[in-house]
Amino acid sequence: MIWLNDELNTEIEHYLKDQGYLMPDEAIVKYEKAGEGNMNLVVRITTDVGKVIVKQSRPYVNKFPQIAAPLNRIIIERQYYLAIKNNSILKKYTPEIFDFDDENYTLLMEDLGQGSDYLGLYTGHINISDKELFLLLDYIICLHGLKNSKFPDNDEMKALNHQHIFIYPFLEENGFNLDSIQPGLQQISLTYKKDESLKSEINRIGIRYLQKGKSLLHGDYYPGSWLAVNKKVRVIDPEFAFIGDQEFDLGVMMANLYMAAVDESRIEECINYYHSRSRLDHELLSKYIGVEILRRVIGLAQLPLRQDLNFKSALCNKARKFILG
Repeated sequence: MIWLNDELNTEIEHYLKDQGYLMPDEAIVKYEKAGEGNMNLVVRITTDVGKVIVKQSRPYVNKFPQIAAPLNRIIIERQYYLAIKNNSILKKYTPEIFDFDDENYTLLMEDLGQGSDYLGLYTGHINISDKELFLLLDYIICLHGLKNSKFPDNDEMKALNHQHIFIYPFLEENGFNLDSIQPGLQQISLTYKKDESLKSEINRIGIRYLQKGKSLLHGDYYPGSWLAVNKKVRVIDPEFAFIGDQEFDLGVMMANLYMAAVDESRIEECINYYHSRSRLDHELLSKYIGVEILRRVIGLAQLPLRQDLNFKSALCNKARKFILG
């Protein structure tokens, strides 16, 4: 195995050329980390010919090495890109795949260019226009309409996600002190960790999440997976893709708009836009929205929310209502 890292060395350079990712006489001008890469290591390679992105999965989460993760997630990502490559709408949003090394779990892909994700929505450093929102909605509407019955089940990644969405955040003793994120947050979390009716319903939805649904999903459709590049919207990081409920993707998207304090009238407009173009179970959507909000506010997968405890407390209460009705 060849493990890439954030800095170029002779072994990595030889691997890139031996694998055919670079031509023998192609000179590397710059080798740098491309984004934060929560799940995987992602590097941008600039040569005297052009630029490419190389992505590699590890047997752990790149941002949290203490959390084991399936190596084959990079295989799922490749399968996702193959599944959408013949769709004229979807392929405009995503990078072209040039090569794949299944022995070293690396993917060579197009560099979409210097851009930024939408994580700044949570801090108020960036805004998102209606046009951008509707483009992001168009993407999943089209994706959910694809016929992909042969897409891999991705059970290992679903199991990992299930733990961190439906189980871990609601354990009273999970080893994660939320006061290290924001003093007082741990006390807020106990209201929901001790709510047995809430936890029972979350468990029920979690069981549904693990079952096979009908639609191809991105699986992690939140601002960290959206890019703004040259005033165009792009979508990346589909390693959590699976066949499931389309309400899950939409629910994750809407939940993150709530957490970014986007006006609720705009969120309702987004839901109506989606429903005008595709079937939608509003009750199921609400439950997925609520679970996503809670797991982000009181779970390990924290977001850079700028809001105070009162906002977070109100948000969690809203999430509970979404889940229980």
